[in-house]
Amino acid sequence: MIFAVWIPLLMPLLAVPAARRLAESLPPRPAAWLLTGCAALLAGCTTAALGLLATAGALRLPPVAALEHLSLPLLGDDPAVSVPAAWVAVGLLAACACAVAYRTARHRGELRAARRGTAAHPVSGDLCVLPDAAPDAYALPGRPGRPGRVVVTAGMLRALSPAEREALFAHERAHLAGRHHLFLLTVALAAACHPLLRSLRAPLAFALERWADESAASRVGDRRLTARAIGRAALAARPDAPAPYRPRTVLAATAGPVPRRVAALLTPAPEPHTPALRTGFRGRRLIAAALLTCVTFSAASALDAAADLHQTVEVAQGETTGH
Repeated sequence: MIFAVWIPLLMPLLAVPAARRLAESLPPRPAAWLLTGCAALLAGCTTAALGLLATAGALRLPPVAALEHLSLPLLGDDPAVSVPAAWVAVGLLAACACAVAYRTARHRGELRAARRGTAAHPVSGDLCVLPDAAPDAYALPGRPGRPGRVVVTAGMLRALSPAEREALFAHERAHLAGRHHLFLLTVALAAACHPLLRSLRAPLAFALERWADESAASRVGDRRLTARAIGRAALAARPDAPAPYRPRTVLAATAGPVPRRVAALLTPAPEPHTPALRTGFRGRRLIAAALLTCVTFSAASALDAAADLHQTVEVAQGETTGH
């Protein structure tokens, strides 16, 4: 088990670059699901591997071995390796649990503070207008029984024309409808379990913004208008000005590489079955196969380590005579 259990801890070294590369070649919506799912799976495998390491070391403790009626010489693995590795795994699991609990509590606290802060301001339908002069707009998620809101400042309303405002509102409503804050929260919690997963946050944020951009363009029926609205909103926003009540896991329309987003909206979608599209599809298949191999190998290694540990325990309990 001691060898297989390390694979899920090392596999993000290969899987994360492959996921980022594949997401770049996919439409926004599947790219967002890919990055989020990959982060969740890799984090789950990492947590399972740490749990197995901790369990293997705990079984070597005399009180635990006596409780489980284990014969220590039959447990296998070198105790000089398994016991220190178990203590490290316990420390890492505790750190992961604390980080996950902290980020979850901070997320909920920020949402509660944002809802309280915006509750006293005028609301028209799902639109909440703040009197701040600094241009800003974002989607504030709701809670069970209460829908989310599109929060916009007076400064942003003054910066855009009526048609551009509608495109901006459509963008933020797409964030609410897709519950995009949960995608970001999932990757943030996954990154608490493995630091390499942090690099998935930026491409995920870009994919979510592009998803909302395309939804807004479809809703208003004008890609150029949507591109102009996003560009003007970004030019009006002041990065140094504090965003009123905006939680960290809530995306703003002006976030991310805006020039790339505007260029994508202004670029016509390629026609199906063109040679360039077919070539890109072949490349995506190769990267997807590599990514699937990495994730599958990680999960299979964790399962193999778990099965090996279970068999070792049976042997140490005298229930079998060998592997």
